[in-house]
Amino acid sequence: MCLAAGVLALSHGGRQARAASDGLPHTTVEVSPGRCGRGWDHPVSGVQVFEVHNTSDGPAEVYLEDPKSQVVYGELEDIGPGTTRPLTVRLGKGAYAFKCVPDDADAVTGPTVRITSGRSGPAVAPVTEHDLIPPALAYQKWVGGGLDQVLRLTSMLREAIDRGDLAGARAAWLPAHLEYERLGAAYDAFGDADGEINGTDAGLPGGVHDKDLTGFHRIEYGLWHGQSAADLRVPAAGLVKAVTALRDTWAQARMDPAQLGLRAHEILENTVQFELTGRTDYGSGSNLATARANLDGTRQVLSRLRPLLATRYGGLTRLEKELAAAQETLDGFRHGDEWTPLARLSRSQRESVDAVLDDLVERLASVATLCDPRRTV
Repeated sequence: MCLAAGVLALSHGGRQARAASDGLPHTTVEVSPGRCGRGWDHPVSGVQVFEVHNTSDGPAEVYLEDPKSQVVYGELEDIGPGTTRPLTVRLGKGAYAFKCVPDDADAVTGPTVRITSGRSGPAVAPVTEHDLIPPALAYQKWVGGGLDQVLRLTSMLREAIDRGDLAGARAAWLPAHLEYERLGAAYDAFGDADGEINGTDAGLPGGVHDKDLTGFHRIEYGLWHGQSAADLRVPAAGLVKAVTALRDTWAQARMDPAQLGLRAHEILENTVQFELTGRTDYGSGSNLATARANLDGTRQVLSRLRPLLATRYGGLTRLEKELAAAQETLDGFRHGDEWTPLARLSRSQRESVDAVLDDLVERLASVATLCDPRRTV
């Protein structure tokens, strides 16, 4: 599916398809409740650009679709009033219509246009919020089981600290933290609990010594910076308390099904932003282990979305191969229970990790787009 961006000045010439400096036919069409899709009077086949002009007084989305099956050939989101934006598509033999979806009004489908020759580009059946409810419920149930494991492992971490076994606490910290990191797509639904459990010192005036730094990273800092067990007993107890409260209330929580595809993308986007930069390393040197856990979390989301993606995303097989390649790359930095810190990677190793995860983030952006629910009425 084509997602075009940018702003073009509205041409005041005729609305007939015309060649532009890019060599493609350009056609101006309107977006408004009363004139949705008007202006497409001389259809042509092949790659072309629609200059979509919003003549209404509010923002709108627009889809170019088959009016019968409602498969989508292209879309634009958040077209502001008075704004013109380009939509580039390949069209061939078939029937097409623009659907205009104002923010605060019913969707309107414009006139049907028929093309008698040529081969169209890819089209995708739209995903509705109703389609996403079963995978979201299945994922939420899985998260509940994951929180049981996080509680078990954080309790083991606290017990080691309580008995003064700092070596044992360092060994227990990473499994507990990784179990939590695998729940990545649920963070938004965790609310303030995520900050208590896995927050950093970003924005805290006292930095790592600020009283509001709590949870895994507060304990990580202490364990790898020579603090005593006595210093860590209160943070460890606070972590277990926060995880317990989250686990106990999770059954009443409600994840937004519409966000599931977006979260699949954001997990690894955050990995690149925070883990591969070392911004979340408070001494353990475990960023690559966290990246590997985030990869597991991404797989868990995709496994629930796979029935929807299998018939919509032609790149699914390639995405799964890229996930396997990323797993192999990251697993190469594991040595028993130890992981190579970022600072010890060679330049070529660092480039390899960056490349494979950057590519995955780009591919997962397509998943987010395809699973973005579309209004049909």
